[in-house]
Amino acid sequence: MAARILIVEDEVAILELVVFNLQQAGFETIRAENAERAMIVINDSLPDLILLDWMLPGMSGIEFARMLRRNERTRLIPIIMLTARVQEGDKVSGLEIGADDYITKPFSPRELIARINAVLRRMVPEASEEVIEIKGLRLDPSNHRVTVNSREIELGPTEYRLLHYLMTHTDRVYSRSQLLDRVWGDHVFIEERTVDVHIRRLRKALQFTGMDNWIQTVRSAGYRFSIVPDISSKDSDERS
Repeated sequence: MAARILIVEDEVAILELVVFNLQQAGFETIRAENAERAMIVINDSLPDLILLDWMLPGMSGIEFARMLRRNERTRLIPIIMLTARVQEGDKVSGLEIGADDYITKPFSPRELIARINAVLRRMVPEASEEVIEIKGLRLDPSNHRVTVNSREIELGPTEYRLLHYLMTHTDRVYSRSQLLDRVWGDHVFIEERTVDVHIRRLRKALQFTGMDNWIQTVRSAGYRFSIVPDISSKDSDERS
């Protein structure tokens, strides 16, 4: 799935240029002309990355970044600062408040996209467009295809996102609420048991491959993706 990039920039020409090039590169873009509008966007749904101009009307980009880093909900969102400032001290200031990268204006679209991809790979691998392959199970984000030894697996959009997330976070246990936040999206209000329904659908789609047992139930904890056989929780009540 395409990464959602929030662009916080008050110069219209730069904003339009960045939006055009990011959309051409396959990203989903959201616009905000100041920190206040950006906060409204973030309160609605967390982006995968923020491109943040240093000089904004009202609250500056540096102040806004500092505020995001102090907030438990937003502290892990990757931030790339955009600025005309070229002094080393300014760059250090941006990085010290928690920015993940820093790019000076004017910049080339290719450089910007390369920086974004590098940060996404480092911070949120599930948002990158890189092909994921584990023991013959191959997921290609560029065309949303999942195959096993070249045979395509039919998945619904939610099952696809769920598999994508689990394959990029192997051997880690996630509760239902964590999966709701990270797969369905922040601020989504649906029952946690919905996760069980989609886990069952995902396992059913993988059943003919024998890989359905890679989607493991961890009793009283949640789910994990692992190719290591789980002998502790065979066919629990939550599996079917």
